[in-house]
Amino acid sequence: MLSKILKSESCAKCRVCCGFVEEDKWEIPLIFGEFREKIEEKLGIALAPRGGEYVFDMKFDGDKLIYCPAASEHGCTLGELKPFDCLIWPFRVNSLGDIRVITVSPVCGSVSDLPLKTLSEFVSADGFADKLFKTARDHPDIVKPYIGGYPIVAVEKIPKM
Repeated sequence: MLSKILKSESCAKCRVCCGFVEEDKWEIPLIFGEFREKIEEKLGIALAPRGGEYVFDMKFDGDKLIYCPAASEHGCTLGELKPFDCLIWPFRVNSLGDIRVITVSPVCGSVSDLPLKTLSEFVSADGFADKLFKTARDHPDIVKPYIGGYPIVAVEKIPKM
């Protein structure tokens, strides 16, 4: 999805988005229910429910870095089953008052170091923002609260119910 602005070799070498400490466990990617059984079978592990979705059941030990069970030195082993959060990383959908925003995590230097204009154009092209916002509407648990300082590259007003 991001191959126009991020090389897969850069991701595989870095893997910063694949490692978690206990205080970051809210960042563990959500796995949509329709992929649960296939991922459990492929990795030989059970997933844990979180909200209306699932997550890898990672056991934390304070500040010790724990890697995603699908991460390898060559990148993600899940291929087409890769969680949506991972497919769109370092972009994310956040809530900010009565709007949803697409932001860029500064943790991924390969992407966040690109000019904001480049990132905004990328998100606007080929329906990428539309896909992210639609997925957020279909799977609201992927929407995380906005973190101050994260650059905003797209905005969607949340419809009133």
